[in-house]
Amino acid sequence: MKPLAIDLFSGCGGLTLGLKQAGFRVVGAVEVDPLAVETYKANHKRIVIWPRDIRAVPAAQVRRRLKLRRGQLDLLAGCPPCQGFSTMTTLNGRSVEADLRNDLVFEFVRFVRVLRPKALMIENVPGLAKDKRIRQVIAQLEAIGYRCTRDVLDAADYGVPQRRKRFILLAGRGLDIPFGRPARRNRSVREALSRLGKRAKRDPLHNLPERHNDEVMNKIRLVPKDGGSRMDLNPGKQLECHRKCDGFKDVYGRMAWDAVAPTITGGCFNPSKGRFLHPVRHRTISLREAALLQTFPPSYFFSLRRGKSHAAQMIGNALPPEFIRRHAENILRFLKNPLVNKG
Repeated sequence: MKPLAIDLFSGCGGLTLGLKQAGFRVVGAVEVDPLAVETYKANHKRIVIWPRDIRAVPAAQVRRRLKLRRGQLDLLAGCPPCQGFSTMTTLNGRSVEADLRNDLVFEFVRFVRVLRPKALMIENVPGLAKDKRIRQVIAQLEAIGYRCTRDVLDAADYGVPQRRKRFILLAGRGLDIPFGRPARRNRSVREALSRLGKRAKRDPLHNLPERHNDEVMNKIRLVPKDGGSRMDLNPGKQLECHRKCDGFKDVYGRMAWDAVAPTITGGCFNPSKGRFLHPVRHRTISLREAALLQTFPPSYFFSLRRGKSHAAQMIGNALPPEFIRRHAENILRFLKNPLVNKG
């Protein structure tokens, strides 16, 4: 029988997919965003999902609905909304203290107290590692018997073909859980995009049109292929706004075939948001290509009901399934320890 897991703050299902690939049976999820819920349901049809704000979801109700005894759940996992901890959020002097989403990490603890799972996984942006709230969360978890392992890791070291630093916390009831095994080598953009295959011609996520004016298209054509950037152009060929700015040097940059991609974000379809130009084609990467760089399979459905930008945001916010899978496999090894089941 497969070990049982619940995914809090499930988004479009990246964490759930990684857990399933590792061998977990995900039985429940909580997600407030309707578009993410639509996408999640299309890919994970048999999982009970609570489509509302987690603060309005009683943990005891979840336990009863899923017919779980206290302590029976093997893994409680989740990624509380990370925008409040994001580095970009703090630009222009804005304080992260003002973002009420930061306090949602305590909702995770609320569920732990009721469900008492054998293992925990929390994943987030690196900014959470330095926030006082995570110290409070860890203190509360340790007070009820969990042993916590946490660090900031790069997903590129775990089989994900992009640079993506993430904070991850693993906790075991009474025992430590080490992180998953790193991959033997980095996966490249070439390797990830090779998975497109013949179905790309019929894939609406891959074939969404781009709308750039002639000036922008001319600049894109001038950027050298396979890793070039706007910095390779002489000043007269650069956009005026780029000549005045010494930062954000990845803007209007191309990915390199044989390197990992930059972090995939919700702006991945916009050349002005980062190094999101295709290595050789005169366009940004498609949303399907972005999803492949996140390690979603080519068949994974993403709803386009609200348009390109909302779908891109879902993909950019998602947890890379392969990163989750590698750590979840170590949690499985932990769960086989006889001392865990005695607890």
